[in-house]
Amino acid sequence: MSEYFSLSDCDVIGFDLDHTLCRYHLKETSRLIYESFTRYLVEHKDYDKDLLTLTPATWDFCFKGLVVDLEDGNLVKLAEDGTVLRATHGTNNLRTEEIIKQYGPKREWKHFNSLNTTFTRSTKYYFYDNYFDLPGALLCGRVVDMLRKRGNEVNSDFWKDMVAAIDHNYNTSAFKEDAGWYFPSVKRDPGRYLQPCSESVKTWLRSMKSAGKVLLLITSSHSDYCRLICDQILGKDWEELFDIIITNALKPGFFSLVPQQRPFRTLVNDVEESEGLPSLDKPGWYSQGNWPHLHQLLKTMTGNPEPKVVYFGDSMRSDMFPASTFGKWETVMIVEEMEGEGVPKSDAAETNEAQVEPQEKKGKSEISLWTTSSPGFLPTNPAPPATTPDLQIPCLRYARVSRLKESFAESPPHPPQPNGEECASISPVVPHLNHANHP
Repeated sequence: MSEYFSLSDCDVIGFDLDHTLCRYHLKETSRLIYESFTRYLVEHKDYDKDLLTLTPATWDFCFKGLVVDLEDGNLVKLAEDGTVLRATHGTNNLRTEEIIKQYGPKREWKHFNSLNTTFTRSTKYYFYDNYFDLPGALLCGRVVDMLRKRGNEVNSDFWKDMVAAIDHNYNTSAFKEDAGWYFPSVKRDPGRYLQPCSESVKTWLRSMKSAGKVLLLITSSHSDYCRLICDQILGKDWEELFDIIITNALKPGFFSLVPQQRPFRTLVNDVEESEGLPSLDKPGWYSQGNWPHLHQLLKTMTGNPEPKVVYFGDSMRSDMFPASTFGKWETVMIVEEMEGEGVPKSDAAETNEAQVEPQEKKGKSEISLWTTSSPGFLPTNPAPPATTPDLQIPCLRYARVSRLKESFAESPPHPPQPNGEECASISPVVPHLNHANHP
């Protein structure tokens, strides 16, 4: 890979949907997800009603990168080499001596090698790496507290109830049947949970397409939920923005599995056809699918035997690592927390400030973009000049960012959601997506 990349040089621009193009009102959405799971456990599994009671301080437990050990109910935060940095049993912090007693003087977590090298789901642990996951981490901790209070043994049995709660709210028919609590709530009041994209983002997407770029939307959300989201954030004509739309992509398997394991399927009234497609022959809206068949179509559409693709996403496990490793795509990671960390903007971002929407119209926070690899430092070497169409798009603010050196330490399996090899080092100039204003 080259040291830098520019959007102008890319043939294909791809996007994830949830927490990438679609920015959520996190406070409202997190509460809804937590309550949706918890109500199922209380009403169907006889869990304590106290689980439904939350205080503002309760949410302090939530942060990305936690792994729940399903064998003992511990939630651990790991270093890149698998060292246990800190741990809780349920929501109760373990002292240093307790961590050493449980994990040994080197504080080694026994499942680290599995977590670090596989994509398959494990019956031993679960990794929380995105905003849809975090309320589940809090609920897991509180369920372990409840089991201890009852005097019950903590083992992986409680996870079966957690998965049942997730499936009840997110299964493929839940949206159409108004089952569970999550989808009915979002359908009733989408503006409470979803933030519309700014006009500058819509203009940017149209400009990319007008410039001859192939635009992709690849999301693990099902087609009906995807349509609701995009109608709300992009407008009723949103399908015109994308050449290819892929829903229920079931990432990371979309990138890692062969076509026979995950063929593309057509949709009729949001229902997948039972027969998989032998190949992908034309642009359109598809379900499930795989990278090799998509790659063949992109070669035909671009006339390039090796089309250059950049993919924007928010998940290390589902977006960044597999797209970079299997697809050899450039990747740009949405890290909303970067603003809270005070990450500095590049000179290009400052000089391009005048092209962004007026200060009084901008939201209180913006989504930051990173390319793939371990969180770290901004590069000291200067970025090259931005090129058209990068510079001409008014919604862009440039930020120099470091490519991730993939230690897959922060990545494994997902239960259903509504929706490693080291990478070469680069420091690209990439745009800063300026999303919709919010109170």
